[in-house]
Amino acid sequence: MASALFVIPLWLDLTAVAIGAIQGAMFAARLTERRIDLLGVALIGVIVGLGGGLLRDILLNQLPAAISDNWYIPVATAAALLGMLLLRVFTRLNGLIIALDAVTIGLFGAIGTSKALAYGVPVVPAIFVGVISAVGGSILRDVALNLPIALMHVGSLYAIAATAGTTLLVVLVAFDVNIVVAATACVIVTTLTRLGSVRYGWSLPEQRALGSWRVWRRA
Repeated sequence: MASALFVIPLWLDLTAVAIGAIQGAMFAARLTERRIDLLGVALIGVIVGLGGGLLRDILLNQLPAAISDNWYIPVATAAALLGMLLLRVFTRLNGLIIALDAVTIGLFGAIGTSKALAYGVPVVPAIFVGVISAVGGSILRDVALNLPIALMHVGSLYAIAATAGTTLLVVLVAFDVNIVVAATACVIVTTLTRLGSVRYGWSLPEQRALGSWRVWRRA
């Protein structure tokens, strides 16, 4: 199933990259026990800001957007340094950062899935590409820092939120809904799901809870 490509203005794409870079730098700066230097903090910020897009384009066998335009790397680097230098300020604005990050996840998911569909990728792999585009930066961050991957922990609905949004996009496109409308719906659903998990503590059940289901079911 091929579809039109969902394209956002360059400034909005760069804003999404900058938000991711700020989040990554703040995360790295808080790991005081790791003794990460300034270069390391900036690098983690850049990885988070650009990682999802890089993985998306690699999966689609395309030239990564980050190296096809002069703006992406400087913006990600500047945002990472800003997040590191203004850590206390951004910590006070943590609620706003979380909300913007949720919107960013939705945007990356919509862009990744629509791009995959436009290149003729089947629907299930297209959803996978969208999810990787949305959460790839955080995966690469944890790998680079040698940490357990955060989205695999109980209480993290990054991937679930992205999956819900990108699945909705694919369904709407299948019914010939305009790609902008479908992508907007994807961003809204992803954002609300992610914010709901933060606000209300939504999470998937733990593996050990599933493993003990028969025990407490009989009780």
